[in-house]
Amino acid sequence: MRTPPSAPPSRGPRRDLYAAGAAVLLVTASVLVGRHIEETSRTLFVDWPPLLASWGPHLGPGTPAAVLVAIATVAHGPALAARLPWRALLPAAWGTAMAWIFSLALVDGWHRGIARRLTTRYEYLQVIDRFDDIPAALRDFTQHILLDSPDNWPAHIAGHPPAATLTFVLLDRIGLRGGGWAGMWCITVGATACVAVLVTIRALADEALARRAAPFLVLAPAAVWMGTSADAYFAAVAAWAVALLALAVTRKSLGWAGASGLLLGLTCYLSYGLTLVALIAAAVLVLGRHGVRERPALIAPLLAGLTVVPTMFTLAGFDWWEAYHLLVTRYGQGAGGIRPYGYWVWANLACTVLVTGLATAAGLRRTGAVLLRRRTGPRAGVRLAFLVSAALLALLVADLSGMSKAETERIWLPFALWLLPACAFLTRPRIWLTAQALLALFLNHLLLTGW
Repeated sequence: MRTPPSAPPSRGPRRDLYAAGAAVLLVTASVLVGRHIEETSRTLFVDWPPLLASWGPHLGPGTPAAVLVAIATVAHGPALAARLPWRALLPAAWGTAMAWIFSLALVDGWHRGIARRLTTRYEYLQVIDRFDDIPAALRDFTQHILLDSPDNWPAHIAGHPPAATLTFVLLDRIGLRGGGWAGMWCITVGATACVAVLVTIRALADEALARRAAPFLVLAPAAVWMGTSADAYFAAVAAWAVALLALAVTRKSLGWAGASGLLLGLTCYLSYGLTLVALIAAAVLVLGRHGVRERPALIAPLLAGLTVVPTMFTLAGFDWWEAYHLLVTRYGQGAGGIRPYGYWVWANLACTVLVTGLATAAGLRRTGAVLLRRRTGPRAGVRLAFLVSAALLALLVADLSGMSKAETERIWLPFALWLLPACAFLTRPRIWLTAQALLALFLNHLLLTGW
């Protein structure tokens, strides 16, 4: 019997290019359709759909640094990620990610790029003086969510549980006042998210895949919106909650389980939408089920930790469920009630392409292929693909909910970061890293992003 010829070696890379091309077409369609809608009915409330941005080619003090970080990471990132000792790789990834985020933010200059971002009329620092009496502010928090309520909260304060605002109140209390300190907090903490993802991949899949993913996590286009956005800080907290859970189930550690529960509880009080991180956490529990079976007691400190933050806020007088229902009403009162669901339900995915890059689109194609061959493929690859798929599911649920119409380039950072490890499946990493870096540099230098 004649053996059929094997597939040509270029078949995989060619399909990667098809996936990247489809992603380009999605973004192009979202731009063209979005501009038409905005020119005819002006219901999108964004200047450069699908992004909340405006056209404004510019250079800045961060330009040379951003280019140098990109070149160095593309040229040496994959080799260093493969060779550095694990304990050296993690701080190196954090430092490089921070340099990438910081330099991209400085393309807009210190004032516009960092110091002013969290002081605009929509942002947290606008209400610091209203939290002089924190218990009273928490008790009355829900009374100011609706647009027609007295002294209604600005958009971002009303749109998040009070732990988000309290973070910046506490920074102010310890002397780190103003937008500069707030911005640096978000950049510094947000950059640790890539470390948390690496820790998770190593614990649940294997170290080799984590090392392959590292340069892509560091050089992500998402950095354009992580500097400076409170959502970068939220993403880091959520990522560490998942990472500690991964360590808990693989090392059978009660302490890591309790710490993970504590951060998961905090995550829910930073952003209502981050309750969907539970889907990623559930994937971790599925992948680590043998550890849970061997030590069922892990569930007790996890649940105990999970109740700490909700209990504290409830006793202080803040009702999470009441606030969420009021937020849904407020969302309908503003632009969210006018923006067309029929456009944003797919244009949000185009935003995700811009945040995660064409490499991730190709990586997700490979993720699907790994899952289809899960019975014959490497076990570590299947486990990573399952984790990435859980993050994709969380993002799709957020999309279908209709509570994320526009600005998802910022709001979905906590989910988008978990899609980037799909790039570990790619061959020719330097080519794809170049595409990632160029996308981020072009976006940051051609558009004025903001919120």
